[in-house]
Amino acid sequence: MKNYTEILNENKEWARETFAKVNEKMSKVTLRSRDKLADGVDENGSHKSVRAASWTSGFWGGLNVLLYNYTKNEEYLKTALRSEELLDEALMDFKGLYHDVGFMWHILSGALYRLTGNEKSMNRNLHMAANLSSRFVRYEEESGGFIRAWNHAWQGLAVENFSIIDCLMNLPILYWASDVIGDDRFKRVAIDHADMAIMDHLRPDGSIVHIVEHDRDTGEVVATHGGQGYCVGSSWSRGQAWGLYGFVLSYLHTKEERYLDAAKLVANYFIANCCDDWLPRVDFRAPSEPVLYDSTAGVCAACGLIELAKALPENEGGMYMHAAINLLKAIEAKFADYNPDRDDMITHGTVLYPVKPEQMNVVHIHIIYADYFFTEALLKLLGEEFMPW
Repeated sequence: MKNYTEILNENKEWARETFAKVNEKMSKVTLRSRDKLADGVDENGSHKSVRAASWTSGFWGGLNVLLYNYTKNEEYLKTALRSEELLDEALMDFKGLYHDVGFMWHILSGALYRLTGNEKSMNRNLHMAANLSSRFVRYEEESGGFIRAWNHAWQGLAVENFSIIDCLMNLPILYWASDVIGDDRFKRVAIDHADMAIMDHLRPDGSIVHIVEHDRDTGEVVATHGGQGYCVGSSWSRGQAWGLYGFVLSYLHTKEERYLDAAKLVANYFIANCCDDWLPRVDFRAPSEPVLYDSTAGVCAACGLIELAKALPENEGGMYMHAAINLLKAIEAKFADYNPDRDDMITHGTVLYPVKPEQMNVVHIHIIYADYFFTEALLKLLGEEFMPW
């Protein structure tokens, strides 16, 4: 296996050519979708708009921040700023917001603040960091705790003691907030939650539990739930990607080796389960038929793998860089659509494993964060040092 730098250098031209296609398409899409919080497309291939309180509402603006930062095309910045304005509708919707505020604001307002110094963007992001930290549940009899995921019942179950693996991706807003205001109270919450995820969401083989139900007093695991995967005990591939990238991000913000070790364990499991064709199935432990893909799992995992490779010694990092590029190339070859008349770019995202026939409408569709993470990964390969997380 070649080392990290050799593999990266061999694939930079592919990344440049691919990003050029992304930029050509998105320079048109950004004009058409400026007044939308875009996610999904209609039957004509035009972006639909989600409500401001939707957990995916920040990715379109965040994508435009990435594109602006690299290309300096002011049209992307205009769209990002418009997205931030539209997202303000949810800013004071305390009961309507879950743990997803990092997905919604940190990659948009947080990124805009770091690029432009706009204090309104900073205050939006700090407001949401406070919102997220307020969801922290501290155990009464033991140290530590978890960030509560949701507000409302899930499949008839009360959720006040639920944590989900997705939340690892929201912790960077807390690390950032502590840095900005010089107070580690946000960082402490993030570390407690990340440590809980190692203990309760990460299995010894590197697979991930999507939902954990806790004892509120002792912190013990009461039950685990399959969530968006095939069943209890299965391995939802996007949950694996959230865990992989999320642990890497906690390592980058804290330099605590336990997060790097956790990320490697998840990465090794992810690679082993999709390396036949590098097209992740929705759940790595689901039946082999029907074949159901989730491109979002692959592109998110690729971002985590690139950062993992960079954090490791050259030779060790080579394996993870090799896997990231294989994922991106396979997904680009099979699922990328650069037609400038359509607004979707990376197809075949899947919201959840369809255990019921009526859930097939969320299989192999356009999901905005596929476009976001695909673009982020390409920019990492091109040497972009800006970290949106």
